[in-house]
Amino acid sequence: MLRIAVPNKGSLSGPAAEMLHEAGYRQRKEAKELVLVDPDNQVEFFFLRPRDIAVYVGSGRLDVGITGRDLLLDSASEAEEVLALGFAGSTFRFAKPVGTELSDVRDLDGLRIATSYTGLVEQHLAEHGVKATVTKLDGAVETAVHLGVADVIADVVETGTSLRNAGLEVFGDPILVSDAVVIRSKGAGEDAAVEQFLRRLQGVLVARRYVLMDYDIRAEKVGEAVALTPGLESPTVSPLHTEGWVAVRSMVLRKEAQRIMDDLWAIGARAILVTNIHACRI
Repeated sequence: MLRIAVPNKGSLSGPAAEMLHEAGYRQRKEAKELVLVDPDNQVEFFFLRPRDIAVYVGSGRLDVGITGRDLLLDSASEAEEVLALGFAGSTFRFAKPVGTELSDVRDLDGLRIATSYTGLVEQHLAEHGVKATVTKLDGAVETAVHLGVADVIADVVETGTSLRNAGLEVFGDPILVSDAVVIRSKGAGEDAAVEQFLRRLQGVLVARRYVLMDYDIRAEKVGEAVALTPGLESPTVSPLHTEGWVAVRSMVLRKEAQRIMDDLWAIGARAILVTNIHACRI
């Protein structure tokens, strides 16, 4: 039975549960459930703190897990990313008091940095040859500078509102751009159950990005139409009962569907329909 670690709470939890449900896996009904067996799919889910997931997976105690890229790298565990899931995105950056003359990571040499992600920050500093004192704080770190604990902070930045309220501003390049990822233990061998799990999640990702588009068009216009809707491999073209007309079916990017419909209409396509894709294997 495949053993999977999933976030028990936080910004990763809800979207992860939704994706797993779309992939056909049973999900818990109550938050107090910490272990859930899905016998139909031969899977056992373990609901853990997002920070702990990389440790369990890296140790080989669990087969795969869903966590944040930032938490994976901060853990320094023997786990690695195998699939990006495209939700819970965040940017990790340095922030300084407004007006302070700091512009780059190299300016941090000899300074004090407060963060909840000491492993991630220390690794970033080492990569740039910078020696600084890194202090670990749990929870919000925006007040660290005001209270004299640090000269700058390193934290997840979304809108930047909380930083501005604390009299801080970001500087330099992002330390890391993170989102939810599937992880496995480094060096783990091939596993049919893991591959099936990844295919299901990849199917959900494709279904979220693409829609199915059907339309009718004159046969002599098929070349122009196919150029607009090339599909992932090639569209399906079928003759219609009315002579000289064909029906075309193709997958198109969801975000471009309206523009493509306009362009198809302009070259004579009619009966243009767009349908959601609920599941797929590509």
